[in-house]
Amino acid sequence: MKKIIAIDLGSNSLRVLKMDCESKESLGEFHKTVKTADGLAKTGKINDEALVRVIRGLNEAKEALDFSDAKIKAVTTEAIRQASNGLEVLISIKKQTEVSFEVIDGDTEAKYALRAVQNRLEILGKKPKSFMMVDIGGGSTEMLFYYGNKYFSKSFKVGIVTITQKFNSLDEIAKAIPLFMSAMRDYYDEMIVEHGEVELFVATAGTPTTIAAMKKGMDYATYDAKKIHGTMLSQKDLRDTLKELIAMSQEERIKAVGVGRDDLIASGVLIYDELYNISSFQDSMVIDDGIREGVAFDECMNK
Repeated sequence: MKKIIAIDLGSNSLRVLKMDCESKESLGEFHKTVKTADGLAKTGKINDEALVRVIRGLNEAKEALDFSDAKIKAVTTEAIRQASNGLEVLISIKKQTEVSFEVIDGDTEAKYALRAVQNRLEILGKKPKSFMMVDIGGGSTEMLFYYGNKYFSKSFKVGIVTITQKFNSLDEIAKAIPLFMSAMRDYYDEMIVEHGEVELFVATAGTPTTIAAMKKGMDYATYDAKKIHGTMLSQKDLRDTLKELIAMSQEERIKAVGVGRDDLIASGVLIYDELYNISSFQDSMVIDDGIREGVAFDECMNK
């Protein structure tokens, strides 16, 4: 039986999936907040503490999922792309975990996420002729426009970790977001003018899935991806959730969104909220599948 271990090391999270290539069924998943990009905005480097967290997370994943009987495909994104010591970090990871990472660009990120989203839409019985897909990451946000037999994508250096670390307060972030995301607005307008309106706004990654989970009454411990796929969120849902998060104590926030994410999720909500302003969509569909699922599908098809 052919198996694949797909690993996505992002700017905030480590996500691992073990898949049976014949049945396309998941054989297990692993997720850990490792804050890869912590301090990156100020120093331009991945710090030692982050490296330790990534290595520890990978070793935990190896114990949880058993890497010995599967091919491993590991990719990493914006944090390592930006870091001046990115290559050095990947060499250290390889030495201590035997996992070799490929640094992928924003276009490849979008391609993997698109493959995963298309698969999930098919499972959900949804067949939009066109859609905008947004992947809100820790170090970057990818926008992709799908028009049947073609798609266009672009990566923007706006992410929940980098935005949080550039400013001192949520108020500062809120005021700066429209300017920081002006290039995304321009890109949206360009796509619509050149290729036409899209039917659906699809949102992936941690911020949308967390808000969807809170709307459904789940917290970090009770999170169930199967109940998240296809959830519709309005801009009001985002704003209500942000008020709820701000009113929580730190302990309550950690219970709701998880350790290492409590100080970042509000920034993610502000980025997500601005995407509604940019696009004029009234709601978006949340899908939990992302880069790691796309990597797994791609590798299985290649084999």
